[in-house]
Amino acid sequence: MYIRKSTREYKGKTYTNYLLVESVHTPKGPRQRTICSLGSLEPAPAEQWLALAHRLESALRGQLSLQPSDAKFQALLKTARRGGRRRRGSVAAAGALVEVDTDRVEVEQARSAGAVHVGHQMWQRLGLDRILGQAGLSEQACRLSELMTLNRLIAQSSELAMPDWVRRTAMGDILGADFAELNEDKLYRNLDALHPNRELIERELAERERGLFNLDETFYLYDLTSTYFEGEPGRNPQAKRGYSRDKRPDCKQVVVGLVLDRNGFSKAHEIFDGNVQDRATVGHMLDVLEKRVGKKPASTVIVDRGMAYEENLDEIRKRNYHYIVAGRQPERNQWLDELEQEEGWEEVIRIPSPRNPFQKKTKVEIKREHKGDEVIILCRSEGRQDKDRAIREKQEGRLLKDLERLTQRVERGHLKQADKINQAIGRLKERYPRVARYYAIEHDVKGKTLSWREDSVKKAIALRLDGSYVLKTDRPDLTAEEIWRTYILLTRVEDAFRDMKSPLMERPIFHQLERRTQTHIFLCVLAYHLLAVIEQRFLDQGIHTSWGTLRDQLSTHQVVTVALPTESAGVLRIRKGTTPESTHRQIYQTLAVPMQVMKPVKTWTPAPST
Repeated sequence: MYIRKSTREYKGKTYTNYLLVESVHTPKGPRQRTICSLGSLEPAPAEQWLALAHRLESALRGQLSLQPSDAKFQALLKTARRGGRRRRGSVAAAGALVEVDTDRVEVEQARSAGAVHVGHQMWQRLGLDRILGQAGLSEQACRLSELMTLNRLIAQSSELAMPDWVRRTAMGDILGADFAELNEDKLYRNLDALHPNRELIERELAERERGLFNLDETFYLYDLTSTYFEGEPGRNPQAKRGYSRDKRPDCKQVVVGLVLDRNGFSKAHEIFDGNVQDRATVGHMLDVLEKRVGKKPASTVIVDRGMAYEENLDEIRKRNYHYIVAGRQPERNQWLDELEQEEGWEEVIRIPSPRNPFQKKTKVEIKREHKGDEVIILCRSEGRQDKDRAIREKQEGRLLKDLERLTQRVERGHLKQADKINQAIGRLKERYPRVARYYAIEHDVKGKTLSWREDSVKKAIALRLDGSYVLKTDRPDLTAEEIWRTYILLTRVEDAFRDMKSPLMERPIFHQLERRTQTHIFLCVLAYHLLAVIEQRFLDQGIHTSWGTLRDQLSTHQVVTVALPTESAGVLRIRKGTTPESTHRQIYQTLAVPMQVMKPVKTWTPAPST
């Protein structure tokens, strides 16, 4: 700072004024800025002006001086402070220093920011606002859709609880919006607005990811899972009881089909009735896939044994696709001799899935065979042998217990009609198909007894087949190892289902209406797109981690308001993100997102007038 003399002529008179000014850097170079006017009386001899300006600058900054101050200096200081107060708006905008009462400094309105910052950046990277806009959704609908998707990604809650979650985060600061009036009704209406646009959004998103990440679309991985309801969804015709992969046969459910590419990115999804059979979904899912990504002949479809029926393979061939499937359990019996021979096996190592790095490496033996136009890959796995045996023994124990209970009901006369008894036997065979096939169950109508005997031949075959499975394909151009490793990619769909059910909390479903259930699952799929992009970015750099771990690490990065009370100019409030810690910086650098969550916002609250 320094003191400058200013004169001007007005109506023939000359007026003199002394100004306290400072030099500032601007894009156009150094410029002078007036702090305040010191009045018309010369403050001191000219040779003392610079020293006086330095004393005033130190005092305005709150620095104490060893030099005693007289009444004249105190008057100048009071004038300088009063002049700075009148200019506080421009001073604050320029980032000028202010004198702060440190005993009254407060931190206000802390909001979690790290996870929503990353989610918002991924949303923008995928261009979802543009995609939703192309679907005809308004700016407000795009904003609410982002909120609802990030809620599934970060802190899953119902539409009723979601507004409070939004207000506990820095979403308002990041989006520059006020969510004080947000309520569940607006969120429910947004579900209804999204519902008819799901296909278009998913199609455009798949195309965006294909170009953004240069994805390989020559292989499609397809599998199914189930998602159950809490309560009775009486107004949803798709909610039915069926085979529950969640071990909740007591609840109604819907079945979700998901198609991924070999990189783990979602291409298409569909919601089926809760009692649909796996084998009945393949044709419809291929129709859905072609609507999303177009028809791509010569691509290879990979499905699990539950869909490996001949009619499904014919459907795949008819559409000019190739297939790699696991043979159904009875098909292994045809290859028993080849499975037991020790010649011709090739050893491969199963590497853990990129999204499950804690899995153990396992040794698998494979052998190539042919049957007509199909290539058959026989597989023997040590790890799977233990698993098969444990599953079979567990099911066998449960079957025998249930047979004992059924016998007691028959002998005590609680179950008398022959057709009812046969139905009960049939239900047991359906419940335990893996082991019921090597037990002969007989009902003596006259003696009113129930008996069973073990078929030792069939059980011996089952023992010899533990740990073995069969793959088949119409791709003779692939080696045995390429066929096996391609089929193993199907575990990525299982990983995707685990992500949707665990960190994204797809289940249970509380919605009663069909369209809202479908849109709820669609939001989970959108959140999975964001999750896949985040985890893929880390995998590309050789870092094995999960979104759940990253989310916990980001929880400590916040946006806060720092309130800085001054002695007489009021309170300066600065709204900004906290300084990222080393863990936050590493995450942001890996994802190539800005370190700064938001631009600082400064506001002044004037001091009360006296």
